[in-house]
Amino acid sequence: MQKIKTALLSYGMSGKVFHAPFINFHPGFELVGAWERTKKLIREDYPTVKSYFALEALLEDDVDLVIVNTPVETHYEYAKKVLLAGKHAIVEKAFTTTVAQAQELAALAKEKGLKLAVFQNRRWDSDFKTVQKIILDEVLGEIVEAEFHFDRYNPLLSPKQHKESANSGAGILKDLGPHLIDQALCLFGLPKAVFADIRITREHSLVDDCIDILLYYPDFRVRLKAGFFVREAIPSYVIHGKKGSFLKPRGDVQEDDLKLGKKPNLDTWGTESKSKEGILHTQINNDVFIANVETLQGNYYDFFEGVYQSISNDTQEPVTAQDGVRVMQIIEAAIQSSAQKKAIDL
Repeated sequence: MQKIKTALLSYGMSGKVFHAPFINFHPGFELVGAWERTKKLIREDYPTVKSYFALEALLEDDVDLVIVNTPVETHYEYAKKVLLAGKHAIVEKAFTTTVAQAQELAALAKEKGLKLAVFQNRRWDSDFKTVQKIILDEVLGEIVEAEFHFDRYNPLLSPKQHKESANSGAGILKDLGPHLIDQALCLFGLPKAVFADIRITREHSLVDDCIDILLYYPDFRVRLKAGFFVREAIPSYVIHGKKGSFLKPRGDVQEDDLKLGKKPNLDTWGTESKSKEGILHTQINNDVFIANVETLQGNYYDFFEGVYQSISNDTQEPVTAQDGVRVMQIIEAAIQSSAQKKAIDL
């Protein structure tokens, strides 16, 4: 197996928690190093790798794949440089700050014959995978409405300046919003129209921190919500069909385990507590059925396996650049809708 030599564009939380552990664990990748501007931390965890002093040094090195995990407003600039250097790329969410930027990167990757994937790891959360199976199994009948939440209680501003300064990549719409939007598009495809209410609720905040997005499909609606003033959360996934309903709390354990320094595996990784099981209340064979549903196992390893296969065997990326374009289309429509207080046709 020829290993794909991989480098990170930063080694903060996302590099340390979401990327390096899986790159290091997957037998098809070799973690080469990271671009570290000030703090030199990657060698504390991976002593044999490199700490690059400049982006140019990284791009001139023997690297096959670069993970663009820098602040959102830099994604377009850095991803373009990576592709122009002839490297495959994984770009964190939000993919870019505009649809035009996303389309340009997608076209550039295609022109260069390179793989470009968007890191939408939440498709491999245990809770979402379970919701996805419920919908695919059609046990709810024809879908009438769905509501997805990414709620937290945290009224304090982030100490990370790029998250709280008024820049083109900041705000909850481009932080948690892409997770919710991507999951909705993954399940239901592109909607016909978008209505959104985007607000600032925290004291002294300069960026949006509360979103309510309504996606219009021909026969049903999907609502996406995220905010920082939810002390008592309702189920994160609520799906109603003409036969029944499914309610599922957010319960994926991967992020928490990774922050504790636990290493991924292929056996027990991503296994939720039974206390987080969803409730299915529906009609099966004319009988009313109410029961907890066992949660499927989650594993972000599957995203990286998809990237490995796409590069090694020229298969489609697990989350394509076009997927990233579509998420940006929803984000731009949401901004326009909130400003104009009306639904925006896509």
